[in-house]
Amino acid sequence: MVHALMLALQEEHTSGPLTVEGGLMLWTVFIFILLLLVLKRFAWPAILGAVEAREQALEQQLAEAERSRTEAAALLAEHKRLVADAKGQAHGIIVDARQLAEKERAAAMEKTKQEQQEFLARARREIDVERDRAIADLRREAVDLSLAAASKLIGERVGTDTDRKLVMDYLATLDGGR
Repeated sequence: MVHALMLALQEEHTSGPLTVEGGLMLWTVFIFILLLLVLKRFAWPAILGAVEAREQALEQQLAEAERSRTEAAALLAEHKRLVADAKGQAHGIIVDARQLAEKERAAAMEKTKQEQQEFLARARREIDVERDRAIADLRREAVDLSLAAASKLIGERVGTDTDRKLVMDYLATLDGGR
């Protein structure tokens, strides 16, 4: 019977997941508190230091990222401004080049026109000189022919300088009458 009672008590004292054992609970709480004190004394400062160092490193990285972003934005704005300035300068250069080309073209046209007018004036002068020379040659020939004809008609030699002057004066009066 004792043996059966022991078996019955043993069956009641079997541990399970839902059974509460006071001694085990006390030892578990004692070890937990002891472990907590050891961790608080030795591990907790190291863990907090590492976490704080990591937090500071992250804050520095965030600050550096923000500074880099700000610099990048400033550089982008500067780049856009420089590109706009370069476009403006290029446009100005193109406009200036067009104006200069137009002025050069106008100057070249004016110079060509002036040279053409000078060439025409020189050609007219040369034509007038040649015409006057041709007229003078024709007059001389006409005088010589007239004197030769007159000498044949008169039968004497007519050709002295006075005769020539007389015929020239006559031809000049004929020229003036036209």
